[in-house]
Amino acid sequence: MNQTVRTRPDGSERRLSEAYDTALLDLDGVVYAGGEAIAHAVESLGTARDGGMHLAYVTNNAARTPETVAAHLTELGVPAESADVITSAQAVSRLISDQLPSGSRVLVIGAEGLRVALRERGLVPVEWLDDDPAAVVQGYGGPDMPWSRLMEASYAVARGLPWFASNTDLTIPSARGIAPGNGSAVQVVRIATGAEPQVAGKPLPPMHRETILRTGAERPLVVGDRLDTDIEGAHAGGVDSLLVLTGVTTAAQLIAARPEHRATYVAEDLRGMLVPHPVVSGGAGDGGFRCGGWTVSVDGGAFALEGDGERVDALRALCAAGWTVAGAGSCELDAGKALARLGW
Repeated sequence: MNQTVRTRPDGSERRLSEAYDTALLDLDGVVYAGGEAIAHAVESLGTARDGGMHLAYVTNNAARTPETVAAHLTELGVPAESADVITSAQAVSRLISDQLPSGSRVLVIGAEGLRVALRERGLVPVEWLDDDPAAVVQGYGGPDMPWSRLMEASYAVARGLPWFASNTDLTIPSARGIAPGNGSAVQVVRIATGAEPQVAGKPLPPMHRETILRTGAERPLVVGDRLDTDIEGAHAGGVDSLLVLTGVTTAAQLIAARPEHRATYVAEDLRGMLVPHPVVSGGAGDGGFRCGGWTVSVDGGAFALEGDGERVDALRALCAAGWTVAGAGSCELDAGKALARLGW
């Protein structure tokens, strides 16, 4: 794994869809939000696929089965098979099956996607502590999951059962905004019991392992909207990443990112897969950081932005300035005025 601290986004002379054999795409906030396709997603993915890039959909959402996700993608205009979908439910089920014998009962706090994944690994999902489970697993159960399920998980964990979680994303994008994710529900059980779960989902190794096993990718590109799962997971796996600004991450958060959250490439949306990426040139002692028609320098604790052109090029230069000044830390410079000029 390359541990070099990234100080600027990379450039690419080739389209990313040509430079990488497989796109490992997050779903919520990248392909769709609240069930509806994000602008430019369908057309961009179709073009990448027609050009020979393999598309795989990697999601921390454990609620739906791969078959259901693939059907939804196909309905949106992105043809997909169940084998193209990798979920944190599959990753956590493999993690459990590595530790428990086949036929073990597992208390499920979650939705059908988790139950199906457990059965595929030879495990038996059950609903109650009275069913004598050998472990408890927690995954996103959808907006209607009752509080009683969190109570059941807490009772099981308090009795000393091994506790697993599909993922710990605190939030999830929805059509109405940002909503609590599985990590928020996990936190409830953590507070009630004082215990810590074994977690499988992004950015942790079990999810990366599951993805590579199922896709066979040789030169993958992780595409996501979250710094703390998608980009950090790519960093941990030693693979390149593309951050798109269609989900939870803001431009300001990207500029202030810690080293493990700094994406290889930056784009506004999935159209960024279909184009070369310009190099960020220059530096703090070389007249500023330049990308496209923009120049960024640091002046008195704030960013000074000059020029014109594509606003994503300005963001790339702002990232280079912020990441260079921050080094191995996170950037605390004031980017407000520069981002306001760009409409972010």
